[in-house]
Amino acid sequence: MKKDVAIIGAGFSGLSAACSLAKEGYNVTIFEKNKELGGRARSINLEGFHFDMGPTWYWMPDVFENFFNNFGKKVSDYYTLERLDPGYGIYFGENDYLEIPKNFSKLKTLFEDLEPGSAAKLEKFLKDAEYKYQVGINELVYKPGISLLELASVKLIYKAIRLNVFQSFHSYIRKYFSHPKIIQILEFPILFLGAMPENTPALYSLMNYADIVLGTWYPKKGMSTIPVAMGTLAKELGVELKLDANIDKINVENGVAKSISTNDENQTFDIIIGSADYNHVEQQLLDAKYRTYTKKYWEKRTMAPSSLIFYLGVNKKLKKMGHHNLFCDEDLRVFANEIYTHPKWPTKPLFYTSCSSKTDPTTAPDGCENLYVLMPVAPGIKDTEEIREKYYNLIMERIERITGENIKDHVIVKKSYSLNEFVDDYNSFKGNAYGLANTLFQTANLKPSLKSKKVKNLFFTGQLTVPGPGIPPTIISGQVVAKQVIKEYPL
Repeated sequence: MKKDVAIIGAGFSGLSAACSLAKEGYNVTIFEKNKELGGRARSINLEGFHFDMGPTWYWMPDVFENFFNNFGKKVSDYYTLERLDPGYGIYFGENDYLEIPKNFSKLKTLFEDLEPGSAAKLEKFLKDAEYKYQVGINELVYKPGISLLELASVKLIYKAIRLNVFQSFHSYIRKYFSHPKIIQILEFPILFLGAMPENTPALYSLMNYADIVLGTWYPKKGMSTIPVAMGTLAKELGVELKLDANIDKINVENGVAKSISTNDENQTFDIIIGSADYNHVEQQLLDAKYRTYTKKYWEKRTMAPSSLIFYLGVNKKLKKMGHHNLFCDEDLRVFANEIYTHPKWPTKPLFYTSCSSKTDPTTAPDGCENLYVLMPVAPGIKDTEEIREKYYNLIMERIERITGENIKDHVIVKKSYSLNEFVDDYNSFKGNAYGLANTLFQTANLKPSLKSKKVKNLFFTGQLTVPGPGIPPTIISGQVVAKQVIKEYPL
């Protein structure tokens, strides 16, 4: 017998779950509050300049390929990929710039020049990181996190010990390297996992394997091509996509979700999956007696950062700006402390820029560049136009001083995006951009459950539940919740 499934939210996890369930014969409808698919991975066009609004990094290409392979498809059926070389560049200060090459031999030479003996150590470090990647991405992330018995096998416990789950990334990486630039290169991905390296399990050296070995890629026309591709696949599988459809309430009777209310209309479903912000779905769409978690519980969660983003159209070519650029000319410890430990607007921020027009000329008018600037900030802090303008001027002054290139006078298009928009557009808890931090006590079964404990047929997916934040994990999250639905509600 056919079963009707409603999915709230058309981000990566919602689209992934929809495709996975539709393939198995479920009737799936996605409700998305915005007018476009993709959630945070939407795009925006401003006077001929094209920008990804949120994520700009394409890592773990195998996860994307595996997803489409599940449906007899390939990534190349939907979009074109290019591996970047260099993957990205890092500014440590004026006249102090390094590029991370695609060629591993060149990278080893770079490390060896910084710290004699580090080339051999890098090989050993990455061999261990590869093991973590293979076990973490191919085994652990596919656990639904519902029962501790999932982790109870002797084999898995042995693997967990080898994965260095109980050791911090900070101490682990310093067993191999001592040069501050090498450490900064290897620690930078951790910043976007939502915690300081001291509070992040060494398991996440798998991110360094993804970065260095699997590489940094670019989908032509930008990251928003991925949810568009997933939406196309969903429609091919029979999924109904309803855009501009805000959900007002999940109606529950005797512990069973019966219907959802949208645009003053009730629609009945057998199963409901929340792919929108978990906190919003549970705390705002459910009556209090049907919420698994309390307001106090959510306030105690460690959230990943929010972001202050500027979309800038520049009317000249930028000579000192690559596709991806990290500006690490200030102390990471101080900056991270102002995000995680004592949340406030930073005194000396680190930031990142993307200039995809370097790789893809279609994203900017002839002779111009599209410059995307992102500064991580603490979630839940006050956001005003005056604060944004202060940091715009601070960041532009730093970029110009470090690169030696005049940019600000050539900005002809400017738009900002930060905490207020994350709340307005995505109902994001505290305006976070990346989800729940990957700390030890927010790993695997210790994350908010993908299954409601008080509403029998209500499930959750996305960056606030297993396996965690980031595009590849949220795609996997959709697959995991679909598998659980199929297990509990077989056709």
